Amino acid sequence: MKMTHLLIAAAVSSVLLAAGCAKKEGALDKAVDNTKDALDIRDHEKAKDAAEDVRDAAKDAAHDVKNAASDAAAGIKDAAHDAKDAVKNATDGK
Repeated sequence: MKMTHLLIAAAVSSVLLAAGCAKKEGALDKAVDNTKDALDIRDHEKAKDAAEDVRDAAKDAAHDVKNAASDAAAGIKDAAHDAKDAVKNATDGK
């Protein structure tokens, strides 16, 4: 599990580093790249596809972490309400 997180972090770092070094693209450059992408004829196609897969996996992982944190927060909130009710019931009975 920890190795997966390390791999994702390394991949995201690599993508961000590569994105920082990228040149600014105009509309025509983007259209040409999108066309070449659709036809699988871009320069270094396999590397670019792998980077896109890593980017998508990082987005999915972030979404999963967000959902897990939200679920955990809801569980903690429910447990706090249950504890409050238990304390109230215990003190009302005395």
